[in-house]
Amino acid sequence: MLSLKQKFAAVPDGAGALFFIQIFATLGFAVLYSTLVLYATKKLHFTVKDATAIMGVFGAFNYGLHLFGGYLGGRFMSNRNLFVGGMVLQVIGCANIAGGTVSQLYWGLAFFLTGSGLNVTCLNLMLTQRFKPEDDRRESAFLWNYAGMNLGFFIGFSVAGYFQLQENYTSLFVFATVGNFLAIVLAGATWKVLADLDTRLLQATPAQFKLRFMAGLAILGGLVPIVYLMLQHAEFSGSLVLIVGMGIAATLLYLTVKHRDQRERNNMWAYMILTLGSLVFWALYQMAPMGLQLFALNNVDRQVWGIQIAPQWIQNINSFVIMLGGPLMAMLFNRLRGKGWNIDLPVQFSASLILIGAGFLVLPLGISLAGGNGLVAFKWIAISYLLQSIGELLISPVGYAMVGRLAPTQYQGVMMGTWMLVTGVASILASYFSGLIPEATEGLAVSTNPTYNSIFSHLGWTSVAIGILMITLSPILRKLISSGVACHAPQARNGDVRQSAPGPTLL
Repeated sequence: MLSLKQKFAAVPDGAGALFFIQIFATLGFAVLYSTLVLYATKKLHFTVKDATAIMGVFGAFNYGLHLFGGYLGGRFMSNRNLFVGGMVLQVIGCANIAGGTVSQLYWGLAFFLTGSGLNVTCLNLMLTQRFKPEDDRRESAFLWNYAGMNLGFFIGFSVAGYFQLQENYTSLFVFATVGNFLAIVLAGATWKVLADLDTRLLQATPAQFKLRFMAGLAILGGLVPIVYLMLQHAEFSGSLVLIVGMGIAATLLYLTVKHRDQRERNNMWAYMILTLGSLVFWALYQMAPMGLQLFALNNVDRQVWGIQIAPQWIQNINSFVIMLGGPLMAMLFNRLRGKGWNIDLPVQFSASLILIGAGFLVLPLGISLAGGNGLVAFKWIAISYLLQSIGELLISPVGYAMVGRLAPTQYQGVMMGTWMLVTGVASILASYFSGLIPEATEGLAVSTNPTYNSIFSHLGWTSVAIGILMITLSPILRKLISSGVACHAPQARNGDVRQSAPGPTLL
């Protein structure tokens, strides 16, 4: 058996550093993801509709910029340069938001979102380059990287909840600023070992690199005012994201119908059906920092064993389930498959939709059992997050693997982009659902419970119905997919919906 020293010696240079960098790089995003709607409504007095619209654009642009980040880093700036540049923008963004004005919020979000959207992919690319294609240590490295990200979320959510209870938002965003700055310090301290090992930019001459680097900086800086304007017109931006999404869906439909290879066309049809199902899942999942958080703040009895639970702390249920449940579910599925159980893509997608639907349906049950003050017992929202998190474990790990398995070579780019855009579109839809919630303050749960009951019931039953529909379609999906390859995907999570595809949820 290898000693601990030998195991650490076997880790490629830079992989260990990226684990710790990931922790600090996640803090700012965790704070904003869990607090933006509460900060906008309670501190800056935004309406629920306006606050959730901004959060929707925040989620859509964060995920949408990921794909462009990989292109910009690999061809213009290098991944480590773009990562540090993005973290600098995040530091500027958090520092601006700490100022406490509406104007500083918009500019802060523009800086932060540009940095966060572009630099997340750089971390994953820097890590994957540390390994040769046949190196089986890559999977473990990404699991560790994912654990670091979730640890960052746990810390960020915990600190955010602490300051939320005190309504000390300035200190919270200062914490996020310092955390992101420490990621830059760590990157600088390990600068040499983070160098790119395999990108097109490495083929450029020094003169070409200088020109591309300057162009990259110009793009990086130019995106900030564009994002600022999009945030200022959040409803228009949300509609634009939906229009772009429909345009890409129509393009993909056309490519599928016209594709000549029967086997690949069948795979593309399967991809489109599964992607539509995932859109429903992520639209409900993205309710966590929006409508669900407002429900937890105003309509849930958050006194547990004499301790007041901050809304952000509830989201740590997701972090715990993902960190502990991922390896356990992988072992369970391997054992069940060994006994002949057919756990494949259609089964996992269907189960995830039914689970997240059930997670929403337990909330109307809790509302019906609420006391005279209308406050729902804490256990109901805890059960809701537990069910949603198990559903995430079923669908999130197989997403990118599904694209690699079903996409023809010439369409891998557009199909991967479509898969990433789904989360952005889902974020906009979640903001629309959350915008239906009436204005309320703590203590008025009785007046808003009927609206929450209606919203959660409709969303929950819709998801369950689509999950059942996908079960009935499973034989057809298996025929479409069964082109000589296994239908199931590995359970290793090489990225998260919150950051490479957030969410705690973790993209």
